[in-house]
Amino acid sequence: MVLVLIFGMSAVFLWTEWQRFTNPPPPVAQTAPATPAPAPVPGASDTLPTASVPSPAAAPATGAVPAAAPASGAAATGERITIETDLLRVVVNTAGGVIEEADLKTQQGTVDKNKPYQLLLNTTDRQHVVQAGLLAEGMPNHKTVYTAQPGARKLDGAESVQLRLSAPIAAGPAAGGKVDLVMTFKKGSYVVDVAFEITNADQAAVTPTAYFQLLRDNKMPAGESSMVPTYTGAAVYNEADKFRKTDWSDIEKKKAKLPAKSDNGWVAMIEHYFVAAIMPPDKTEREVYADKVDALYRAGVKISAPAIAAGATGRIGVPVYLGPQEQEVLARTATGLDLVVDYGIFHVIAAPLFWLLSWLYKLVGNWGWAIILLTILIKGVFYPLNAASARSMAKLKLVAPKMKALQEQFANDKQQLQMKMMEMYKTEKINPLGGCLPILVQIPVFIALYWVLLGAVELRHAPWWGWIQDLSAPDPWYILPVLYAFTAWIQVKLQPPAPGMDPMQQKIMQFMPLMFSVMFIFFPAGLVLYWFVQNILTIAQQWHVNRMLEAEAKVKAATAAARR
Repeated sequence: MVLVLIFGMSAVFLWTEWQRFTNPPPPVAQTAPATPAPAPVPGASDTLPTASVPSPAAAPATGAVPAAAPASGAAATGERITIETDLLRVVVNTAGGVIEEADLKTQQGTVDKNKPYQLLLNTTDRQHVVQAGLLAEGMPNHKTVYTAQPGARKLDGAESVQLRLSAPIAAGPAAGGKVDLVMTFKKGSYVVDVAFEITNADQAAVTPTAYFQLLRDNKMPAGESSMVPTYTGAAVYNEADKFRKTDWSDIEKKKAKLPAKSDNGWVAMIEHYFVAAIMPPDKTEREVYADKVDALYRAGVKISAPAIAAGATGRIGVPVYLGPQEQEVLARTATGLDLVVDYGIFHVIAAPLFWLLSWLYKLVGNWGWAIILLTILIKGVFYPLNAASARSMAKLKLVAPKMKALQEQFANDKQQLQMKMMEMYKTEKINPLGGCLPILVQIPVFIALYWVLLGAVELRHAPWWGWIQDLSAPDPWYILPVLYAFTAWIQVKLQPPAPGMDPMQQKIMQFMPLMFSVMFIFFPAGLVLYWFVQNILTIAQQWHVNRMLEAEAKVKAATAAARR
């Protein structure tokens, strides 16, 4: 059963990594942005629904090309405004006030490491944008053409920079007023504050509803493989329902399990290492929605503004996170946002492992050395179990001649052979399965660490030493897999064959290090480093125990001889 478990797990990992290695997706072409063609500002007869987000017919998806030109023969176009901070380069289109590009300056691109990673993009090859609008007659939505107000476009030493887009309220109860879409970018932050400032010029109070949504296609990020077990899709969170993934198929089939109306939580679009999230303030009533518009998917929230009295100005807005899945940053940004780091079913083990790994990194300043120290600590935790296993395996080696004699004596009587061997185990105080238990116990740790190294953006492109310049990528020169194979082969030689194992099974056990080394060619270098150091420590422990038991055996033999 142990062999079946090991071989099964190996086969899954090997197939996954082989597909990733041999079938990478084509690089995303960096084509010119496809500017959306928003509709003109809604007129008096063009009322928007007040209880739901505009339908696809009323509000075409950002980036989609209209089937025909407007009746006037000229499509409205917007100005592309670039805002830069120390962490972000963001492009906002005045056509709809859509955030259609977001470059993360501190993160290298997956395909081209000389360029920053593009989290948001609006091209013919990839669409992932942030939209916002108001659901009230005559008020602007994500199709409206805004007018950009003058102002700074870079931090230039300031703590924040603000982009203000204005549009008139063309019809409805608040006609004659205006709406400002205000985006605030802060120094040292991946959070963009997106808010509407609504000026009511009418004689009666108005209560508009705002929507904020993430719109994207279902394509994997550039450089990622569909065979890699990482999640790309929507996710929602609130205190009652906790973290939930909402994949594309659930949205298509309208089976997405969305939280009921609540006053807390967030909605996000997740991809490997990165996340875009809309995070309304706590104690703000919101309604979460997710659906498919043409070939694109959207997930967002609707929030009702407090009543805005005649002649007054009201404000309604949300923070939007656009950045890497840095767990400490996510935890500070919003409750539960750090759960977007996907550790699978081993989260209960992986989360403490990452915390410990991060703590070690702060001590040594290098993720590779932190992995080595983590391996030593894990080995120390399992030392009593490993020591008992090592003694059991060493005793099996010492009694190998007696075992062979029993096998020859009872070669034709398997039942009698098993009884005699059990008697010998009791006499010599040997547990024949003692070598398997540590492996079974450490397999969850191994898998959890695999998910940590696969999902932690902190290790993305992190160097160790020499030829290892990216611990999240496979060893480019295959040195670590070869070293692992060599140390694993030494382990096999130090341990005797299991009782009753036939020659063919012994050959399989000897070939297992080679099989694992082939699999490790495609594994992250950080994981292979962990397993290589683990092997070295195991060899040292087994060698020490073997020497100690040999010395005990000599003392025991000498004592017995002296008595005779």
